[in-house]
Amino acid sequence: MAFPGLRSASSGLIAALKASSRFTRKSLHMSSPGAVPGIAKPVETEIEPPIATMARLQSVLDTYLIPKDVALIKEAYRFSDQAHLGQFRTSGSPYITHPIAVAEICAGWKLDADALCAALLHDVMEDQGITKQELLERFGNDVADMVDGLSKLDRLDFATKAQQQAESFRKMLLAMARDIRVILIKLADRLHNMRTLDAVNPEKRRRVARETLEIYAPIAYRLGLNALYRELQDLCFEAIHPNRHRVLEKAVLAARGNRREVLTRIDEAVRQALPAAGIEAEISGREKTLYGIYHKMVEQKKSFTNVLDIYGFRIIVHTLPECYMAMGIVHQLYRPIPGKFKDYIAIPKINGYQSLHTTLVGPFGTPIEFQFRTHDMHQVAEEGVAAHWLYKTDNASLHEIQTRTSQSLQSLLDIQQQTGDSGEFLEHIKVDLFPDAVYVFTPKGKIVSLPRGATPIDFAYSIHTDVGNHVSACKINGESVALRRELSSGDTVAIVTSPDSQPSAQWLNYARTGRARSEIRHYLRTVQFDESVAFGERMLEHALRELKLDLPLADDPVWEKLVRSSGGTSRDEILSDIGLGKRLAAVVARRFSPEHPLVAMTAAADEALDAARFVPITIHGNEGQAVQLAPCCGPLPGDQIIAGIRIGHGLVVHTADCPVALRARAKEPERWVDIAWDAETAKHFSARIDIMANNERGVLSRIAAEVAQADSNIVHVTMTDDAMAAMVLNLTVQVDSRKHLAQVFRLIRRVPQVQKIIRVKG
Repeated sequence: MAFPGLRSASSGLIAALKASSRFTRKSLHMSSPGAVPGIAKPVETEIEPPIATMARLQSVLDTYLIPKDVALIKEAYRFSDQAHLGQFRTSGSPYITHPIAVAEICAGWKLDADALCAALLHDVMEDQGITKQELLERFGNDVADMVDGLSKLDRLDFATKAQQQAESFRKMLLAMARDIRVILIKLADRLHNMRTLDAVNPEKRRRVARETLEIYAPIAYRLGLNALYRELQDLCFEAIHPNRHRVLEKAVLAARGNRREVLTRIDEAVRQALPAAGIEAEISGREKTLYGIYHKMVEQKKSFTNVLDIYGFRIIVHTLPECYMAMGIVHQLYRPIPGKFKDYIAIPKINGYQSLHTTLVGPFGTPIEFQFRTHDMHQVAEEGVAAHWLYKTDNASLHEIQTRTSQSLQSLLDIQQQTGDSGEFLEHIKVDLFPDAVYVFTPKGKIVSLPRGATPIDFAYSIHTDVGNHVSACKINGESVALRRELSSGDTVAIVTSPDSQPSAQWLNYARTGRARSEIRHYLRTVQFDESVAFGERMLEHALRELKLDLPLADDPVWEKLVRSSGGTSRDEILSDIGLGKRLAAVVARRFSPEHPLVAMTAAADEALDAARFVPITIHGNEGQAVQLAPCCGPLPGDQIIAGIRIGHGLVVHTADCPVALRARAKEPERWVDIAWDAETAKHFSARIDIMANNERGVLSRIAAEVAQADSNIVHVTMTDDAMAAMVLNLTVQVDSRKHLAQVFRLIRRVPQVQKIIRVKG
């Protein structure tokens, strides 16, 4: 799409962000003699309150937009001013001051005329009832779409505030996928709201700050808007914990004075060493944000005096090789701390951030962090995707910006496609927005970035949904590991898939990314529903056969009557409830009987009678979520079996002599049914066996060979201490039936060292 009137500009993002504040803020500059260059000292700077004109905004627009575009923005200002006439903010200032401030922030990013019009108009639909059609006719389709995407869903009925918030965010996310200017305007809107948060009551202040910290600050990070990201974090910290913010601010001021001598010595040494090696560089101080210090204190349980990396240095050079050369020179001045080097140039962060980080032991043993980057890297590090807006030259690069942004937030788009529930959607979004911390490799060398704590399950879903849905095993650096193993940076991860493998609800316990969790839940919802409908139909058919009735066709009117009387919504829902054990098939079946229309009796007596008349149900063993084989006894085809109906889980199949099943059946006999194996059963059932054998060399390999000879497979093995004269091998093998397991036993007994074999039940 074309964005008229854009040309290159050199103004920075930080200045633009600060220009729109209407309250007293802290600006950083050198103010005392002898201070280390670049290590900023906060001083109070009074910013004049904005007046309800766009004079200051126009002075910025005139630097990069053509008169025709400026005229369009003036028209949007007049329209917005008229729409908000008589409306005031909580602080008492005219409401129009807010859209103007948002537009000023966007102008600092050099956004085009349409985006600035949308910034000025972003609240007219939500607050003043202006229709999208009015905006379309007056300002065009792009402006109307952006304003609509920025408007919350206030006019619809929602059960809770959280549901409204989630649906509004989903709407904005979809609008952002079409046009990235939507998210940039929203971030500018949120920044100005946070800067003026003092005017609202403390409870709302904390609620807005938490939402900003959980959602909007991480989005700014994802887009590489690091200056905005840091300011939002500090504003949120001040709003949520004002007292802690005040105390920590005083402590930082005191520490700055205590460490001035150390920082001055380091600065002077570096400024002499780099030119001597022929490297021209800009050296500036870097101070950790108050929120960054507080977060580290909480996360690592440290006191302020133990947080040593409050100050650091940033060295900006002209070329990429000079980054590594400058780092080598600084390493000759001071000893690097092992394990504290990070190369984000070779492996950039997901938001495009590139820099070398190293921590050195300075004078008096003080750890000091250094960052090395080029001027271009620094521009992207501070302004992210906005840096591309500042320096783009043609329409082709605009498409590249949209593509880059969509890739940065692709996981969020994937989540919204798979998630139906609003609360679940927002939960996944918050999880997935945290900064990435682990970088791993595919077997072909491709870099994949994942959140800290991610597992092979997360990695598999990041490759493709089908890979995640069928993962059966994983190898990290060539070694087989459990699927719950946490990944570390530098790991090479290979996923083994199997057509028979499918997601389990247990995976949710160690899936870390929002995408993986939403995909697993989506699969469980859809597949479990389909499986439970099919199995519920089989159970109902058996119950009807006992009453000498046929299963009604799907379009039979009796289904509609049954759905209404039972409180369901559809035929499939009733069948699914039967398959999952939420309804008893015999109770539902008798509602079809003409002799007993909706028989009235107590539920307990009703279910007991149904259980007594229930005919055996045949199972294959691969029904999926609707039929589960109990791990306590591991039933195999050929075993006598019974099944308990567990609400929400369908049938749980046990062997007929299982102690767990017998105790449960004695307590609730009405929830147990007689079942039998079908003539055609599934393959690959798991059976556990214990083998007692002499502890001699090669025993395990001989046993494994005999298991393979029996056309079986060992899926898990543990053993006792090798130093003992005898050992016990605990094997889990895959077999087709009880008969197949007996064949495995016969072949294992051929190994001379084997003394005894036991099938483990319980």
